Amino acid sequence: MNKPNILLMISHDTGRYLGCYGRPVETPNLDGLAAQGVLFDNYFCPAPQCSPSRGSVITGRYPHNHGMIGLAHLGFSIRDGVATLPMELRKEGYQTALIGLSHETIGEPGGTNFSSGKALGYEEVISVPGDRAPAVGERTAAFLREKAKEGGKPFFASVGFFETHRDFDEYEHAADPREKAVPPAYLPDTPDVRDDFALLHGSAKTLDLGVGRILNALKETGLDENTVVIYTTDHGIAFPRAKGTLFDSGLETALIVSWPKQWAGGRTERQLLCNIDLMPTLLELAGAPLPADLDGRSFLPLLEGKEDSVRDHFFCELTWHDLYHPMRGIRTERYKYIRNFEPGPSVYLPLDIHRSLSGRAVRDEYYVPNVPEELYDLSQDPLETNNLAGDPAFRDILLELRERVERRMRETNDPLLKGKVPGVLAPEWDSEYRNGTAYAAKGSNASR
Repeated sequence: MNKPNILLMISHDTGRYLGCYGRPVETPNLDGLAAQGVLFDNYFCPAPQCSPSRGSVITGRYPHNHGMIGLAHLGFSIRDGVATLPMELRKEGYQTALIGLSHETIGEPGGTNFSSGKALGYEEVISVPGDRAPAVGERTAAFLREKAKEGGKPFFASVGFFETHRDFDEYEHAADPREKAVPPAYLPDTPDVRDDFALLHGSAKTLDLGVGRILNALKETGLDENTVVIYTTDHGIAFPRAKGTLFDSGLETALIVSWPKQWAGGRTERQLLCNIDLMPTLLELAGAPLPADLDGRSFLPLLEGKEDSVRDHFFCELTWHDLYHPMRGIRTERYKYIRNFEPGPSVYLPLDIHRSLSGRAVRDEYYVPNVPEELYDLSQDPLETNNLAGDPAFRDILLELRERVERRMRETNDPLLKGKVPGVLAPEWDSEYRNGTAYAAKGSNASR
């Protein structure tokens, strides 16, 4: 059999906020993709922010192992010499293309650039002004029509959408009524929070339109016969207690994989996975050897319908986002352990969330001092509200998970072992400090 084409679609800040994951939003095209493919319902990212998580997708490594431990436009980058997915697929004869949004750089600090596509291994970099889903969908459809005419080499295309990143105001025309926008149980159900989610619905529906244009083009060109289609996102939704946190709501990540001609569809897989596992899976699918020292493991047997346990835990981390808020953790099937390395708020709110309707609703509750360690029993406390770190009944679990995180940090030369990691405070935070709405302006000793 010829090597399959691989089409990877990745959205911004979507978590699992899609109709096919039981959320109250209409996403018929993604729902249809899930109905004919495999939906993964226990799939997570290792870092709840954009560039580090995306770096893990294309390197198969945890963030501090690939080097991008903060945002590309604030100076962080994947290290030189780290193999990427497009680089490795090119070795196997794939044409590689990047269409639309990317937020990864490699080899040198990102500076003002959001991406360094050619250096990452993409032969063709196709920019789409604004990176909004309908335009990205149209440009990708044109790309697919070109490839259908050319034939020949298989292709790998990474397609990036701006949606569902904040701000949401531009999606007001597609927003749902307030009564339909029921917030998750971990957030207060207030009119402002509902209004915020109603706008998210508009963004998610716009994302779905772009995906639909791509799926239609695949079918029209006949490329769907030999194209593996993947949809995923980088981390949890841009709401309080999600993006920027190591709670499951920050790490939960959608993954849908479809190749109906080869794999039985309409399935839901619930085995624990991390997005570091996607690169080795796609390389194995393409018949490519795996680079040394990957953190990820292939889950191709799951796609093929074979029972195969991939992992029973993954590590998670946050260092820099728009503020310095260093955390390390581990998630097993049952427990979550988090270590906070600096004083700060009990729940970190990235700037766009801090300023949002939802962020303003929870600042007083979340902007209290954090604690050094957190431990949650996910089987009894899925919302992670009852910290068991000081409970004597869970002391052995705490010690075990603490030691596993510390050992992993030592084995991988985690930069936090050397003290505070240098980085750049997003300049927009200055006004928040000046007007007293930021946590550090309230008299804490949170690091700036």
